[in-house]
Amino acid sequence: MTEANEYGLDMSKYGYRPGDQFVAYVSSYTRTGNKKVGIRVYDVDVEQGTLQEKSSVSITNSSYVAISHNRRYLYSITDFGVESFRILKGGELEKINRGSINGMRGSHLSTDYKDEFLFVCSYHDGKITVLRLGEDGHVGPITDEIYLKGLGSIAERNFRPHVQCVKMTRDNKYLCVADLGMDHINVYTLDHQTGKIKQCAILHSEMESAPRHLKFSIDGHYLYVVHELKNLIDVYFYQEVDGEPEFEKIQTVPTLNDYHATGSAASALNFSSDFKYLVSSNAGDNSVVIFRIDPDNGFLEKVLCLPISGEYPKDAALFPDDRHLVSLNHESDTMTFFKVDMEKGTLIMSSKEIHVDKPNCIIFHKLLPDQI
Repeated sequence: MTEANEYGLDMSKYGYRPGDQFVAYVSSYTRTGNKKVGIRVYDVDVEQGTLQEKSSVSITNSSYVAISHNRRYLYSITDFGVESFRILKGGELEKINRGSINGMRGSHLSTDYKDEFLFVCSYHDGKITVLRLGEDGHVGPITDEIYLKGLGSIAERNFRPHVQCVKMTRDNKYLCVADLGMDHINVYTLDHQTGKIKQCAILHSEMESAPRHLKFSIDGHYLYVVHELKNLIDVYFYQEVDGEPEFEKIQTVPTLNDYHATGSAASALNFSSDFKYLVSSNAGDNSVVIFRIDPDNGFLEKVLCLPISGEYPKDAALFPDDRHLVSLNHESDTMTFFKVDMEKGTLIMSSKEIHVDKPNCIIFHKLLPDQI
């Protein structure tokens, strides 16, 4: 019998058990050189904390990739909109189709928890696009599209909508949208019949803090928001009250040490596979920070904040065993690897770096039985 949480989510894909087999998908920009290799597929040696490239996909400027909740399809942003792929044996990818988002290239994408809709947001034109998904994973027509409007603080780039992240609440009722340019998070209801969204709430961040990425705890009650310009993470308690979403801010923690480089910008936000740890990164300071999550109240406690031997760690993630970490260093075109000791709070380089042009994000995927 499949173990499920209170929202019916399949819990078998979370956590690590010896013998589990993983692949990793790494997305990257393709503006340099002649090759349009936007996605790379790696075999994962969990015990050693290493990656071995096995194949690649020709796709332009893969800003971000996401895997469906049924673990059978991968979706990627491209210059032409979005592309869908079927995950085959060994984690290899087979293209299904391409869909237009009727706007500029997206910055982030995700699916709802029933894999019925794909949400895409765009940094450059401040747009949210909703597309219907087929049961076979193909990208269908646009069901809704919204250009956000407004004028923020006139400081550097923070003066108009820049949508950076789109994530559904785990009860699959509300879409949360991080607007980095306007320093807030818009919350929308989703009509599961029509695919239309309607704004119902707004969460205000600190002025000029630039909310970048969102993650919900496995039980769905805690929302974590990393802010790029002020290098901090806000923690919210989420619940639905009388048919309305309610978010209460319960903690704010810095992603930097008290001593740090100036001009730093927070970027990554990833859970460990068992949801006991949260990882973020700091460009400029070129460091990674790991927090331990209190299972009783969702609070974060810093385990370590240490350098990653590269420039602009755009993404960073723990291996499934929580004993190794990889950092995707966007400006130095590398992935660097470390052994992690959570008790001692140490991070030690453990293997040779790998060259990747302009890496953007990494996803570890546990292979299903019929994918092995």
